[in-house]
Amino acid sequence: MARARTPRTAWIDAGLAVLAARGPDAVRVEALAQQLGVTKGGFYGYFDDRPALLAEMLDTWERRSIGDVLDRVEREGGDTRTRARRAGELTFSPELLTLDLAVRDWARRDAAVAERLRRVDDQRLGFLRTQFADRFPDPVELEARCLLAFCTAIASDLILARHPGNTRGEIVDRAEALLFGGG
Repeated sequence: MARARTPRTAWIDAGLAVLAARGPDAVRVEALAQQLGVTKGGFYGYFDDRPALLAEMLDTWERRSIGDVLDRVEREGGDTRTRARRAGELTFSPELLTLDLAVRDWARRDAAVAERLRRVDDQRLGFLRTQFADRFPDPVELEARCLLAFCTAIASDLILARHPGNTRGEIVDRAEALLFGGG
């Protein structure tokens, strides 16, 4: 009886999981094959080499981080603040945040990855700009608010400070109100 071929997406997803957990240097064909319980020969049916896998992993990360998120936000609708909040929730959900942080770390050492990350971040900030441009007509103020919101979304889970007398959620909600509520 013939064994079913391991899907291409399984290699990519396994690679992304390793990237998120241990970084790009840990993404090795032989280790992925072992993890998937297959021979590495199946890998070469899909990819020319390890760099080809890494490129497709980045393509997948980019699609999930931008295309899939914005498609879902569009489907769910809402006012600009709701749409921006939802985009942030999806973009920095636990499954995407770890991967995003791993890509950010990788980008510090690889110019091509840095350029890809720049493109993704430009799209993310571009989305925020479109959501709030009508509320903040001054381009510098708009840019500053969008940058602060983006930084807060990325770093919020990395900051372990307490907020005496308030919950983390209360402080995040107040920060959002300050950033996009105008006051």
